[in-house]
Amino acid sequence: MNEENSTINSTTAPQHTAKPQWIRVKLPTGKKYTELRNVVDKYNLHTICTSGSCPNMGECWGEGTATFMILGNICTRSCGFCGVKTGRPESLDWEEPEKVARSIKLMNIKHAVLTSVDRDDLKDMGSILWAETVRAVRRMSPQTTMETLIPDFQGVERNLNRILEAAPEIISHNMETVRRLTREVRIQAKYDRSLSVLKYLKESGANRTKSGIMLGLGETEEEVIETLHDLKEAKVDIVTIGQYLQPSKRHLPVRAFITPEQFNKYKEIGLSLGFRHVESGALVRSSYRAQKHLA
Repeated sequence: MNEENSTINSTTAPQHTAKPQWIRVKLPTGKKYTELRNVVDKYNLHTICTSGSCPNMGECWGEGTATFMILGNICTRSCGFCGVKTGRPESLDWEEPEKVARSIKLMNIKHAVLTSVDRDDLKDMGSILWAETVRAVRRMSPQTTMETLIPDFQGVERNLNRILEAAPEIISHNMETVRRLTREVRIQAKYDRSLSVLKYLKESGANRTKSGIMLGLGETEEEVIETLHDLKEAKVDIVTIGQYLQPSKRHLPVRAFITPEQFNKYKEIGLSLGFRHVESGALVRSSYRAQKHLA
């Protein structure tokens, strides 16, 4: 499929153009959201929801779901889409698992999503602290369910096994984009390695596996469908599909804004392939409706 076909059911995105109406975000409201906001402010708790200004924060917090980032806030990789700082990370905080667990308990979170920067500077790539964090949450909030949105750990099985042994309800790893764009979008990542990680997790006993991709980076419809087929071949259970939004002028530009109709089409295709859940929409992010993916 040629490049022109990628504009079907999308609007091109020249620089400095206003976002289409379907990208607009409503301000978060509601009693549960207000309660969580007050706890976060009072105890100076850190969530990706707030630091990343997630468009779904009100909805997720209203359902008792929140996302926490571990292993610091400096990543060893320099992906073209990501707003997280790149550089030399600080030393690990081995009290972080308890801090995160206390935050989840204070916020009375029903379903916690844990994610992290990449730590290729560490021998275990952060997998030991990852597993300790899951166990700390289990000890402090045994009723809280968890999703772990992990890096690829360079595909090293002993690192992946630590996550499997901690047994979160869902293990997630994002493909982020289609095969052709992977080198540009995820400079140090590999498309096939990510697929292998997801397949290994499922075949090694993960309860549910999950992955997500962003659209609007120049991919074609054919390439998106190919990626969905690849994820199904890797035995992934849950897929999220959302619109890429440029974090700053230094990051990759938005090539197109995908229409709601096209997102619906991808959802129908995904469901027809047999995925348990497919979340597809402009404002969908990895943790969107995360608790519902346990069903």
